[in-house]
Amino acid sequence: MDHGAPDDAFDARAALRACADGDQAALRALYDREAGRMIAVALRILRRRDLAEDVVQDAFVRIWRQAGLYNAALGSPRAWIYTIVRNLSLNHLRDGAREDLVDDQRLTELSDAQLTGDDPLARLADGSALRRCLEGLEPQRRLSLLLAYTEGLTHGEIAGRLGLPLGTVKAWIRRSLLALRECMA
Repeated sequence: MDHGAPDDAFDARAALRACADGDQAALRALYDREAGRMIAVALRILRRRDLAEDVVQDAFVRIWRQAGLYNAALGSPRAWIYTIVRNLSLNHLRDGAREDLVDDQRLTELSDAQLTGDDPLARLADGSALRRCLEGLEPQRRLSLLLAYTEGLTHGEIAGRLGLPLGTVKAWIRRSLLALRECMA
């Protein structure tokens, strides 16, 4: 395999077949071509570079071991590879690998942010309907919703930061969104 060939000349299907036959150079070629983009996909899901890199390493182990299972009738080689990365990333989330518990000091800072200029709510115009509706939510529920939508945190991360059960956070966010929809209508 020519490692210097442009991406459009690279035959990922042939590389997977070669991996299934034990060709380490084929795995290296796949790695050279796809690892950067795979890390980007994992990073979008996990939001932590160290975890994204771990997922990509695990993905290449899985690709190496399961390359013979790739079925071209079910999709492109890249789709198969990126499905592995996506599924491993989601499994990391489910396993709580991203939950960074914060100390009481940081939790207080997050709650106090609503009283400072860092508060996303404070950035909304005083008379705006969205601000009025958000202010109508219970403070902890509003904080959960704002962490999800302004900080981009997952439900699991919010639960970890607030020290609440995951189901509680999911329910709060869902109910808060329904209340906002009703209030804005």
